Amino acid sequence: MRILLTNDDGIHAPGLEVLERIARQFSDDVWIVAPAEEQSGAGHSLTLSRPVRLRQFDERRFAVSGTPTDAVMMALRTVMPAAPDLILSGVNRGANLGDDVTYSGTVSAAIEGALAGIRSIALSQVYEKEGMGDTVPFAAAEAWGVRAIRPLLGLPFAPRSLVNVNFPPLPADQVQGIRVVRQGFHDYARGSVVEGIDPRGYRYFWFGLHGIEHTPGHETDLEAIQDGFVSVTPLQLDLTHDASLAELTGRYV
Repeated sequence: MRILLTNDDGIHAPGLEVLERIARQFSDDVWIVAPAEEQSGAGHSLTLSRPVRLRQFDERRFAVSGTPTDAVMMALRTVMPAAPDLILSGVNRGANLGDDVTYSGTVSAAIEGALAGIRSIALSQVYEKEGMGDTVPFAAAEAWGVRAIRPLLGLPFAPRSLVNVNFPPLPADQVQGIRVVRQGFHDYARGSVVEGIDPRGYRYFWFGLHGIEHTPGHETDLEAIQDGFVSVTPLQLDLTHDASLAELTGRYV
């Protein structure tokens, strides 16, 4: 089985090292094509206004000067000798839960794989508090990654679909198990804007994050993580709101 690994935290991210160790428990035919620098929050963006450059580190390890989507496109169209059987994106440093998947470069890399008809899985490690940097522990992902992925390998994925996996911010032996759940929805004001002054005296702005609130009692990825479970959520790329089709059609008759 040929496996492509990518992420949005960059080619040198600790989570990518974790993902490689997970992937090698399934196959020795592992390829890595990831952004050269961190691309968190890049979503499904594609670089169109400047050239994308490719740097090779060894036979099957490459960095791309662009977004996670760029990395997957370069892997499939330029780098790899044949299409992979599986694309794994992550392990992201931080949660990709609820509606935040729309911002996620990690999930978007898997989306690009799904668009190409390849079985694609996004994986993220939730952590407890902001400001942890490279001290974020990946113990839950390391211990539970294979258990989360293995059942998905023999499962037929629907066309234009992918799976989003999140690991709770717990030591591996405290994880309660795995739950298959739907995508949740956050109930919180959008992130803060932190203002500062640079060394030359000019104002700058930095987007921050607020604590997330949600209403317990329904089975979503948010509650699964809160309860100490690994969340496994199938996502689809068709964003059409079917219930509105007839109503809108009637407006244009």
